[in-house]
Amino acid sequence: MTDDTFYHFAPYHMTLAVVGVIVILSRWFPRLISSHEPAAAPLMIGFGALAVMFFPSLPALPDPRIEPKLWEIVAEITVIVALFGTGMRVDKIGPFKKWVPTIRLLLVAMPLTILAIFFLGITMAGLTAAGAVLLAAVLAPTDPVLAADVQIAPPQEGDEHPVRFALTTEAALNDGLAFPFVYLGLIIAAQGLSVTDWGLSWVFQDIIYRIGIGCLMGWVGGWLLGQILFNLPKATRLADTEFGVIALAGVFLCYGSTELLEGYGFIAVAVMGLSLRRVESNHAYHRHLHDFSQAIEHALTAILLILLGGILPRLMADMEWFHLGTALIALVFVRPVAGWLSLYGTTLTSDRRMFVAVYGVRGIGSIYYLAFAGAHANLADASDLWIITGLTIFGSTILHGFTAGWAMAKIDRRK
Repeated sequence: MTDDTFYHFAPYHMTLAVVGVIVILSRWFPRLISSHEPAAAPLMIGFGALAVMFFPSLPALPDPRIEPKLWEIVAEITVIVALFGTGMRVDKIGPFKKWVPTIRLLLVAMPLTILAIFFLGITMAGLTAAGAVLLAAVLAPTDPVLAADVQIAPPQEGDEHPVRFALTTEAALNDGLAFPFVYLGLIIAAQGLSVTDWGLSWVFQDIIYRIGIGCLMGWVGGWLLGQILFNLPKATRLADTEFGVIALAGVFLCYGSTELLEGYGFIAVAVMGLSLRRVESNHAYHRHLHDFSQAIEHALTAILLILLGGILPRLMADMEWFHLGTALIALVFVRPVAGWLSLYGTTLTSDRRMFVAVYGVRGIGSIYYLAFAGAHANLADASDLWIITGLTIFGSTILHGFTAGWAMAKIDRRK
């Protein structure tokens, strides 16, 4: 090998080095200026954007507007692992009254958010009806992946503050509940607005059947996995081996089989986490499994956030004022107002209502839904949808990421 070829900077190896630097800096740098747990998400996105601009020799990322499949797969796996871990955090299901804020957020705040963003998409962003429905479905659910700072404690720590419980359980369940509206957007894109042609089918198939199958498969799957881990056979039970990958394999099995039955796999894995915790709920394996799945979640999230940052400059090159306006209104007005109204009359005090209403984080789930829609239909509004969604996620990581630690510390002191 000659001297002039000895230092060959292969783009692949440069990418690995840049990713490593970004993750380390994103986790380390905020600790120099903040006493709260730092929010690395916005820094990963920002550093990802800077890396693409300052190192043009890095491999070009697939544009999600044209090639959404990679984005769909990475985001899907990340959300699956996050939803299962979120379900596992709940130590005690009862009493029922602790679920009232969650139910209000799912059945009142989420439909209000979808309706408001739909009209926002039509009036401000100038989207088609199908595009506006998809935008509403993509931005309505809160995210289980980027909401770690506002969630309840890991298994068996017992810290289930009402604010944290509401935000955790909402994030666990509303990802799957947004799916009917994703399908609605795809149906409108393919068949138009003739509700008489597809209305009943959408209600019975995409709402009642798919949600029902998701809940059933998740609960049964969690119970069966619990028996395999803890009881079959008792003398040599798998939980004592502390092999987290076994349970994670069960999660993928539950998700895949639910999807094969045309149910909502996101609902299934969240319910599976709740169900599995009911089997030997005090066994140390639950904490081990939670930590194992969380480590995988953090690794996948870092990769996806850096990818999002890397593609943002390309998206922002096409940005116009209505993209930014739509994202800002959806983030700082629609969700807080819808959340506040939905919690009226609950046992939450006014300040707790405000915290729950404001801290509805947007993130990885939005990427998955939009990539899923793009992979299954030729979207006329694809560019507008990705620009608005990218701005909303970046804005959410900044707004919520840099304030969540302080806000939750304040809430915990008032407990």
